[in-house]
Amino acid sequence: MNVLLVGSGGREHALAWKIAQSPLLDKLYCAPGNPGMAALAECADIAATEFHKLIAFAKDRAVELTVVGPEDPLAKGIADCFAEAGLVVFGPKAAAAQLEASKAFAKQMMVRYGIPTGAYEEFTDADAAMAYVRAKGAPIVIKADGLAAGKGVTVAHDVDTALDAIRVAMLDKAFGDAGGKVVVEECLIGEEASILAFTDGATVLPMAPSQDHKPIFDGDRGPNTGGMGAYSPAPVVTPEMFEEVQRTILQPCVDGMAKEGKPYAGVLYAGLMITESGPQVIEFNCRFGDPETQVVLPRMKSDILPVMMACCNGTLDQVEIEWDDRACVTVVMASGGYPREYEKGKPITGIEAAEQDADVTVFHAGTRLDGSALLTNGGRVLGVTALGPDIESTVEKAYAAVEKIHFECAHYRTDIGLKALNRLA
Repeated sequence: MNVLLVGSGGREHALAWKIAQSPLLDKLYCAPGNPGMAALAECADIAATEFHKLIAFAKDRAVELTVVGPEDPLAKGIADCFAEAGLVVFGPKAAAAQLEASKAFAKQMMVRYGIPTGAYEEFTDADAAMAYVRAKGAPIVIKADGLAAGKGVTVAHDVDTALDAIRVAMLDKAFGDAGGKVVVEECLIGEEASILAFTDGATVLPMAPSQDHKPIFDGDRGPNTGGMGAYSPAPVVTPEMFEEVQRTILQPCVDGMAKEGKPYAGVLYAGLMITESGPQVIEFNCRFGDPETQVVLPRMKSDILPVMMACCNGTLDQVEIEWDDRACVTVVMASGGYPREYEKGKPITGIEAAEQDADVTVFHAGTRLDGSALLTNGGRVLGVTALGPDIESTVEKAYAAVEKIHFECAHYRTDIGLKALNRLA
């Protein structure tokens, strides 16, 4: 079958890498793709939100399945447009994608269907939001309601930081319309974990649990990013807790969306805080996580295309997934200054040397080619990923690969996987 993959980041490179392994695949196209994806697929210079061009391309190339990576086109209705054009697309329609596109919508859903999450209030008036924060105190979490590329959340450990986050979102309009409303919520205490699940709108098939590292600096310090690294499995998620998440969070969410008349098919991402009272939802996302995808898909032994097709045609109850027992670790190499201002166009060297190890794959997140030279082209540049028998040796393997790769002002966390090691110890 011919497959079109929409997107250009590290998540999409990981998806392309996995899809390319399928014996069902005839031809893989990526739009717009990146230099890493170009080694696996034919890339077309079409933006992820140019729906009409993507539909024309898919029809012209006899594409039988389109897989959408990023949240922005999903929130804007790419799945609706493709369905109207008679094309099969993996990803939720816009009404269902509100689970990520609106933090307030997601919170309202969780409350209605008894899904465990922190207490919250939503505000469209900055003064009212600030008054609420002053009354509640800190720690407290401020979230821009709409999509902000992973940068619209502030975990404020003091009131001044919370007030500043409200100011930045609502008055400075740093996130545009996404910050016109803010959600102010209880700061949950515990350890984070991510569980992604395939769903066809009725059946839920969870993937292996993982743990992301969002703050920019070691020890979870500094501003939030899109994600600075991940590992899988996540020891904080025991087998019993895994079943609890499926029973109390994932299935009720999918069932609730169906009851709301917004059936959800594709990948449902649950960002969790494992608290003393059990798992609670920090956020839902409407697509594969980034960088969680980079550590989950290498552990998926089954062919991904039949799973995706089952999500599209409502037969997921007939599917099982086999998982590799090995561990996987991704360390994100970012541009200096990210998630704030950073420079692009820095030459990258050493990827071939890093990939000499058969268990190391370097996923491109923000790169471009200038002739034959590979250059940085984003905040998160590379996801250096390793497979190994256990977390400890895999962490060592990933960082050994990182040390072989160079670009000016490269920044990465040095403590990816430390929480797992501490827990296992």
